[in-house]
Amino acid sequence: SSTSCGLTTWGFKRPISPCDQAWAYGLGMGDLVQALDRANTQAGAGYVQRAGEALRLAAEGGQVVVVSSGDPGVFAMASAVFEAVEQGPAPWRDLDIRVLPGITAMLAAAAAAGAPLGHDFCAINLSDNLKPWDLIARRLRLAAEADFAMALYNPRSASRPDGFARTLNLLREVCAPDRLIVFARAVSTPEERIRVVELRDATPEMADMRTVVLCAVGIGVGAVGSLVYALQRRAVLRGSAGAQQGLDFDRD
Repeated sequence: SSTSCGLTTWGFKRPISPCDQAWAYGLGMGDLVQALDRANTQAGAGYVQRAGEALRLAAEGGQVVVVSSGDPGVFAMASAVFEAVEQGPAPWRDLDIRVLPGITAMLAAAAAAGAPLGHDFCAINLSDNLKPWDLIARRLRLAAEADFAMALYNPRSASRPDGFARTLNLLREVCAPDRLIVFARAVSTPEERIRVVELRDATPEMADMRTVVLCAVGIGVGAVGSLVYALQRRAVLRGSAGAQQGLDFDRD
């Protein structure tokens, strides 16, 4: 995910300066939260508990910021905050709540890899904590059949070691074996690593919870050196850059 201070927006940096408390949710948030200079930064709770506690402090008169990695509205805390408002005490509905946009992991990863999301794309969260695998599989299959580029969040974790293997198997049922897969790990941090392989060569071990996986479109993909992009004249092209060049590269 994208957590670097260098990838925060001005819309985020300016309004948070008067805040009393900062609540962080996401991997690799330490440097970003420390940059807020808040002695009372909170950590260690689940996302629902954090949202409720932040709202309680705000209702008591505090100015509170809830910080997510990437964009707060993309698989992050904004939805949890609004859900907590709806379920919480009536006075919470009168709070002045603002969602400040950030740079979500798929956009940071796409920029690091070139421009693989240059045509129609979708984002799918592979975690089955909040929805069943059958629904995830249906969305994956339909997106692949429609030749969407796909950004796959939360591909693999210690509690879900087999989920990404099922994803790769499903994609191989629908997609050509030379479809390009981008593994973007820890983008915008010193541990950043970009690896591009063909679907036939992708393995579950190439991903973890700090990785966002981009599946390029099947028709109309180009490459300039190690950078992958979606060709503008997509409709008249056949084949992928992998088929033309046998792409498989790794960039730190």
